[in-house]
Amino acid sequence: MRLNQVDLNLFVVFDAIYTERNLTRAAEILYLSQPAVSNALARLRRTFDDPLFIRMQKTMVPTPAAENMIGRIRKALLLMKSSLHDEGAFHAEKSDKIFRINMSDLIAAMILPPVDEMARSRAPGVNLESYHIPRQELARELAMGTMDFSIDVPLLNDPQLCHAPLLKERYVCMMRKDHPLAREPLTMENYLKLSHIHVSSRRSGQGYVENALNVLGLRRQVHLRLQHYMVAPLVAMRSDLALTAPLALVRQYDAHIVELPFDLPDLELHLYWHKSRDVDPANLWMRHKIMEVALRLPIESEHSILTQ
Repeated sequence: MRLNQVDLNLFVVFDAIYTERNLTRAAEILYLSQPAVSNALARLRRTFDDPLFIRMQKTMVPTPAAENMIGRIRKALLLMKSSLHDEGAFHAEKSDKIFRINMSDLIAAMILPPVDEMARSRAPGVNLESYHIPRQELARELAMGTMDFSIDVPLLNDPQLCHAPLLKERYVCMMRKDHPLAREPLTMENYLKLSHIHVSSRRSGQGYVENALNVLGLRRQVHLRLQHYMVAPLVAMRSDLALTAPLALVRQYDAHIVELPFDLPDLELHLYWHKSRDVDPANLWMRHKIMEVALRLPIESEHSILTQ
């Protein structure tokens, strides 16, 4: 097969079908008719002598040949796209690009303010948008380019995603300073006496803390279950409820903050991006800046933060 015998626009259609797994949706994002996309797929099949996508119910499932091709096709498309923009260079100080980042409200509270401050100082025309999308949709959003990054716990396992460790933060217990148990050591007995706030996006089920206590054969009293972390410290500051949360969140409040009386693994966050944008200059620039910000986040000693 010779390159001058292949219509390179077919690879754009290939990428859209792979991403959407549906010919109608692929046609919509390409602003083409469905017959045009079907015709392009037929040409691709003849070119590569392979079905490439097999219809199973309402989904177009890629064949092994398509899976082997997608990484190289996306890299080639990205290189061609970059060549149209100042030979692939990214001038942050002149750019008006919008970077879209997936993160929860807890992660946004920890890292978004310094990232935004960095962006405004080094790239005043660059804008940031923060979203929180379901994990099962993330690979698709990153592949489509509707999302540039995700900051999340290391649970995503998709061969098309790249990731790097970003930060770790330990969990502590927070209560208001005049809480009835604030003057006593936080022993396991006292921790279990407390009424707790539990934060989870799910309607039911156990969380991080419950799993750790279950290993010890223990159970805490959950009085309030919330969907979002940001409201939890506000409730703790105005009640007798205690909150177990990352130090980076609760250190912002004038509260009684103490170490937990049991082992709880640190909150570990990774930065995710799509493999097809691994060498994209804009993605690379922002990636490095987010990592730089994470390295500079304040790491304060127990004596300066925790109530003794």
